[in-house]
Amino acid sequence: MTFIVYSKDNCSYCHKLKQVLELTGKKFTILNLGEDFDREEFLDRFGEGSTFPQVIYDGENIGGCVETIRFVKKEYIRTQTK
Repeated sequence: MTFIVYSKDNCSYCHKLKQVLELTGKKFTILNLGEDFDREEFLDRFGEGSTFPQVIYDGENIGGCVETIRFVKKEYIRTQTK
């Protein structure tokens, strides 16, 4: 499965999330505001007031940076206890 990260330039949370995904070896695709989508498309998909980044995994919106890191951590713990 691949994480799809809706990102924008000069976003510290976007940068942090990218680093976490790289360190954990997760596959991910970065989509950038102004290149891959516009603000209207972003708001249509995630709703008014949504912040960057927003992450989709397996067709489901996980949320932002904090929620995605929590998701990755939970997934890691689950795989270690099997």
